[in-house]
Amino acid sequence: MQIDEGQLKSFLTDFGLISKKNIEIAIKEAQEKNKKLEDVIIDKKLISHEELLKLKAYVLGIPFVDLKKGEINPEVLKLISEPVSRQYKAVAFDKQGSQLKVAMIDPNDLQFIDFISKKTGLKIVPCLTDEEGLKKALKFFQKSLKAEFGEMVGNVEINENGEEGEKLIISSGDKEDDKKADLKKAAEDLPVVKIVDTLLKHAILESASDIHIEPEEKDVVIRYRVDGVLHDAMTLPKVIMPGIIARIKILSNLKIDEHRLPQDGRFKIESTEYKVAFRVSIIPVFDGEKIVMRLLNESSNNLTLEQIGFRKRDLDIINTETKKPNGMILVVGPTGSGKTTTLYTLSAILNTPDVNISTLEDPIEYRMPRVNQSQINSKINFTFASGLRALLRQDPDIIMVGEIRDRETAELAVHAALTGHLVLSTLHTNSAAGTLPRINEMGVESFLVASTVNVIISQRLIRKTCPECKEKYKFDEAAFKSFSESFDVESLSNILINNKIIEKKYKNNEEMWLDIEFTKGKGCGKCRNGYKGRLGIFEVLQINEQIRKLINNSAPGDEIEKNSRQDGMTTMLEDGIIKAVQGITTIEEIVRVTKE
Repeated sequence: MQIDEGQLKSFLTDFGLISKKNIEIAIKEAQEKNKKLEDVIIDKKLISHEELLKLKAYVLGIPFVDLKKGEINPEVLKLISEPVSRQYKAVAFDKQGSQLKVAMIDPNDLQFIDFISKKTGLKIVPCLTDEEGLKKALKFFQKSLKAEFGEMVGNVEINENGEEGEKLIISSGDKEDDKKADLKKAAEDLPVVKIVDTLLKHAILESASDIHIEPEEKDVVIRYRVDGVLHDAMTLPKVIMPGIIARIKILSNLKIDEHRLPQDGRFKIESTEYKVAFRVSIIPVFDGEKIVMRLLNESSNNLTLEQIGFRKRDLDIINTETKKPNGMILVVGPTGSGKTTTLYTLSAILNTPDVNISTLEDPIEYRMPRVNQSQINSKINFTFASGLRALLRQDPDIIMVGEIRDRETAELAVHAALTGHLVLSTLHTNSAAGTLPRINEMGVESFLVASTVNVIISQRLIRKTCPECKEKYKFDEAAFKSFSESFDVESLSNILINNKIIEKKYKNNEEMWLDIEFTKGKGCGKCRNGYKGRLGIFEVLQINEQIRKLINNSAPGDEIEKNSRQDGMTTMLEDGIIKAVQGITTIEEIVRVTKE
């Protein structure tokens, strides 16, 4: 939505909202600082943001609506789904006959208005609103979720002893068969089915990676992990927990009457909009059974290495090493650092009709076409080691081993790499250089490691600054002093200059860092605490001749890292700082992720 600054000036002065003297001062400041006139007016508090929006609405000939006041009917709200409302910053708030009033940040978005009109079959009346009002309106989706659960769990009654009881799901049988029948009935009762379906649906809409269902003494806490951070989504009465557990066990094809032992399973949900697999883990805890479900979005397109977050130098190394017919490519990091995503991305790049790719996974997270994927099953002694031994008789060109966990698997993987296969795998180590001594500790001889490992990729996941609400800022002297006490500014400055992230010439490092524009998200309706989405930070260690000599001499990880950095390798911390300088993430996020 754009209004000519001349129009804005005329209306502000004609309506007597701002004096001519003050408007001229604001115009001059806007020109000097290369800012919008309206931003200067608000910054100088010549007029409130709401008053300015009301004036804009008048100029455009559309109504202004203050969504900070009053409630929105949930049935009207749902006419535009939550993801669409967040993406287009538009909320349906009133319906009268065939007309639907939609509050928008940009009421001139005719394409969106036409889309909503066709989808709802209603005439759309666009209204202007502000960011704060929209943010509050989006919270009504959460309230509607609570109302939805309220209806579902409303069938709770008080029994003769004054305790809560649920008509549909209380188990009263004494015999095991009776209990099993009661649990099955509980899982199939409509309120429980709706509760579980709603929990899953909202997790998908929030782009959660995990759902935690945690029983406590009197309540059940539902938490979603979004962009790597857990947050509370809902608290439900404890009385419905048996039904939820039974429902999820039935969906996952697990034993519904087994409460003493951990169980693992999976199921899938498909719709026209998404295709999501759920990996289920259930474990007994003090107050019952805890459920954790990992969401795997199978409808998402294959990512590229650039989209994951690799920079040019690292991309060139990986592209060189993936073209080799044999050797090992290792991806390392702690649980939840995105290793599997990187492994799948590398496999997708290598997946051509002229090669045979076979994998051993625990579990298989995504299906890949034309790739032979095998699921590890330790209960029948189908382990990574036994599976790898069998795979070598399957004429593979490329082998992906989900994880190297023990000496036998490590030795077999090294043997496969020595005998003309390209092996991709993961390990749990904290750094790229620390991986080499770790393989030695597993019992693999140094000369074998030096002969087979081509490249090691160590990684973490960081949250990205929300593009919708990001704002720029610069260090002041106090902030720079604190930063320089925590980091090697000299080394970081050289890395930024050598990688051509900073091209301008400065007298000294302090002048350069004080001039860098960092970003941070202030929080909006489309993000969580100023962050939206995740990206990797990496260190890519290429095994050259000098590194091979160090490995053969059983050099410690610190010495290997020092040599690799002299050859141009950047650490994960340095890669993260580069991404912060580029405005992709924040310094605080890099510190949080790399603090170990």
